[in-house]
Amino acid sequence: MSDQKAPAGRIRTEVHGRILKIIIDNPAKKNSFTPAMMVEMSNAMTLLDSNDEYWAGVVCGEGTDFTSGLDMPKFFGPNAEKIEISPSNIDAFALKGRCRKPIVTAVQGIVYTIGIEMMLAGDIVIAASDSRFCQMEAKRGIAPLGGAHFRFLTRAGWGDAMYHLFLCDEFDAARAHAIGLVQEVVKPGSQIDRAMELAHTIVKNAPLGIQVTKQAALKYIEAAERDAIDYIPKIKDRVLGSEDMMEGIQSFIERRPAVFRGK
Repeated sequence: MSDQKAPAGRIRTEVHGRILKIIIDNPAKKNSFTPAMMVEMSNAMTLLDSNDEYWAGVVCGEGTDFTSGLDMPKFFGPNAEKIEISPSNIDAFALKGRCRKPIVTAVQGIVYTIGIEMMLAGDIVIAASDSRFCQMEAKRGIAPLGGAHFRFLTRAGWGDAMYHLFLCDEFDAARAHAIGLVQEVVKPGSQIDRAMELAHTIVKNAPLGIQVTKQAALKYIEAAERDAIDYIPKIKDRVLGSEDMMEGIQSFIERRPAVFRGK
């Protein structure tokens, strides 16, 4: 038996002409995010935004899953690791500034929690037909803190957004497409190629025209988004450190259903 440890997760980037490809690379752990990976994702998004050589981005994941979400014990609880992201950076959820360039996200397999929030922070989503979506934070005693509470609304509308945010249920690619979270559903294994194909089409257009189109569209929802983002600290105050949050984390570690008390 080998005693070698699995390689640590990371965020890789590749340059394809005018396209910056950003790759979640932690397949041994279903592409779950560590604090270091969150910093690396922010750095990659900032690079895409700031470098005029890149006119579009593609976000994708190695292996069979896009991401299972956060490596929870490393973010919450007594063993949480601190992360430092430059205040000038674009963050992974586009809460502290949004990337000026168009972003196409390719997803497959498990697309949980922050996976949904990151894809909704972009612009266009291509999903493999085997994709499985779930915004399950409330099952763990916390709440969506990466923008799902308002971006679900702008993509799906109130009823469908609350349906999935309240049930914390798993739904498939066909459902995600029907409610507008996903723009195309393709056969498994072809989602990245399709995302790259769309990105190559996008970068044939005038980059300034594309960027100002995105900026102008964001003006329509900018004020509402800002209010929703500014409310996130109050959401954190309400759930972080609660007995329910600690129970949620412990139940995750012990692989058992959580027993919440509303405290």
